[in-house]
Amino acid sequence: MRIDLHTHSAASDGTDSPGDLVRKAAASGLDVVALTDHDAMSGWAEAQRAADEVGITLVPGLEISTAFRHRGVHLLAYLPDPAYPPLVAALDRILAGRTERTPAMVDALRQHGIDITEEDVRREAGSSVAAGRPHVADALVRLGVVGDRTEAFETLLNPGRPGYRNRYAADLEDMVPLLVAAGGVPVIAHPWGRGGTVLSADALAGLKELGLAGIEVDHQDHPPEVRERLRAIGHDLDLVMTGSSDYHGLGKVDHELGVNTTDPEQYERLLSLAR
Repeated sequence: MRIDLHTHSAASDGTDSPGDLVRKAAASGLDVVALTDHDAMSGWAEAQRAADEVGITLVPGLEISTAFRHRGVHLLAYLPDPAYPPLVAALDRILAGRTERTPAMVDALRQHGIDITEEDVRREAGSSVAAGRPHVADALVRLGVVGDRTEAFETLLNPGRPGYRNRYAADLEDMVPLLVAAGGVPVIAHPWGRGGTVLSADALAGLKELGLAGIEVDHQDHPPEVRERLRAIGHDLDLVMTGSSDYHGLGKVDHELGVNTTDPEQYERLLSLAR
């Protein structure tokens, strides 16, 4: 059984529709795929229809923008109740932060001498529930300012770069128990990816006390030695350990569907924790 538990569609910052993503997952030989758009559940219905058509198991999820000790942390949430009022309110606030940041980023880039407009960004956002940095990056690519998303982030949109502006993110230590209350299963996405190690073994132990269920170990942002260390922590803390692609369609290179997968036993553990 081949299981990929972290993918993104055009409902957030991927480039495939939810249905096309699921169809591609089936065509690539996956048996299970999770749709985990950023702070959004709007793609679930379309993805489920496609999953029923092609005979693949869909795990509804999302990737929530949180902060821990003033550092951004992405939290994967599997199978929460989409109508749970506190979760809906939390996501609305996060998405509002995304929406409010876009004009500030555009203004910063214009002050830097780049002729970009909010309409350019909205055009790239398409059906996404909110425009975000990846859509600003796509607009910069279309305008010929940079060659691809990676260059846009590295030169203009990452923290410390001219176009970066901060935005609201939910507190991780609040969001973990909220997700548990919503019947979901919280898993830290790429905990040591992109050079970040704010989540030490002690920090993860504290989060487990709040209800954290697992960590994403096998991810393209984790070199082999990092995976080995995270796996050891996962065993010590008895956390579910997942693997996934973090697929974004054309939005990310080297993140093809199924490039990393989750062990079936770990997947069954995850399902057993959902209420």
